[in-house]
Amino acid sequence: MRPLDHNLAEFLRACARPRTEVSAASFAQLARNISGWQGLIRGAVEHGILPMLYSRLLEIPEAVPSDVLQLARREFERNAFHCMTNTEELLHVLGEFEEAGLAAMPFKGVVLGASAYGDMTMRPAGDIDLLIHYRDLQRASEILKHRGYELKTKTLDDGSPEAKDYFEFHFERESDGMVLELRWKLELTQPRYGYELGLDWFWDRRRSLSLAGAEVPNLDPVSSLLVLCMHGSKHAWSRWMWVCDVAKLIESEPALDWEFARQEAKRVGLERCLALGVLLAWRGAGAEVPQDVRRNFECDRDVSNLVDFFATSILENPGAMPEGRMPYHLRILGFRDRVRMLVSASILHPNERDRAAIKLPRVLEPLYYVIRPFRVFFDRTAR
Repeated sequence: MRPLDHNLAEFLRACARPRTEVSAASFAQLARNISGWQGLIRGAVEHGILPMLYSRLLEIPEAVPSDVLQLARREFERNAFHCMTNTEELLHVLGEFEEAGLAAMPFKGVVLGASAYGDMTMRPAGDIDLLIHYRDLQRASEILKHRGYELKTKTLDDGSPEAKDYFEFHFERESDGMVLELRWKLELTQPRYGYELGLDWFWDRRRSLSLAGAEVPNLDPVSSLLVLCMHGSKHAWSRWMWVCDVAKLIESEPALDWEFARQEAKRVGLERCLALGVLLAWRGAGAEVPQDVRRNFECDRDVSNLVDFFATSILENPGAMPEGRMPYHLRILGFRDRVRMLVSASILHPNERDRAAIKLPRVLEPLYYVIRPFRVFFDRTAR
């Protein structure tokens, strides 16, 4: 993904902020600073906010070159068509799953567009994502194959995933280019993230969503918020759309139970992801977050530092990783989960160098697990 210059980045940031904060007149003023309109459209497409950009450009048609407005319209209509075809396919698949007695939860994509944005065409459709029970994987795969899909994920001879830490099947249909992914687990820092966040995590709290006149299952607001913050954090907030998703969800749920969200995030090891996503949505996209919630999140100095970094890098330097003594994938975990991940990591398993450095009798060999961290810290050759 290409970096954007300051003026383009500021324009796309403004698109995400509430209309009460950034008026049409303010947009017209920002438009005067745009010299590369093609780059603006390209950046909006890459960052997944072209529908939002197009809706704001329509407010200031006199300030936008006509060919640019036409290009934005074509991109908007292309995405709208994709959203409608995804919706039709999703409803068919869910219907067949239901007939077969299979539970399935759609997330992101058109369901997020309809629930958080208030319009399924206001967010890029992307692929169809479905979370299912692992026990239903074979039956669900058979249904999709009957619908013309081909499994692109490599599997073992018995049809199971090729690795125990693998958690999704990727299907493609050649006839129309439709892509659907079946997942049975949501993860943060795979393969070491230790929480089993599957369909059982939120199925009992599910809600119903009206999508194209049909009722489909949808994540409850807290689960949706945690999934979005986990997803954005996992990918180091490299797309502006992911911040907008969090902001739009918060906007659509004024009665969000913040205390439950914080408790649930702590229970499943997502407290830092939640804080990072919410603060980015507040700072970058103008999400209305209660002051006491913000203050609680801002107490974590490292989270605040990450917010500072991503708030400026998402558009100007997408994909950049924050510097620090600790790797980013550890910084987004709580202290308890960092320790567990480090203990389980091979870097802390004693090796021959540890045994050569200090000779211990066999009965005391467990002490090498105590010695190993100090060797790793003081001796770079141990790493």
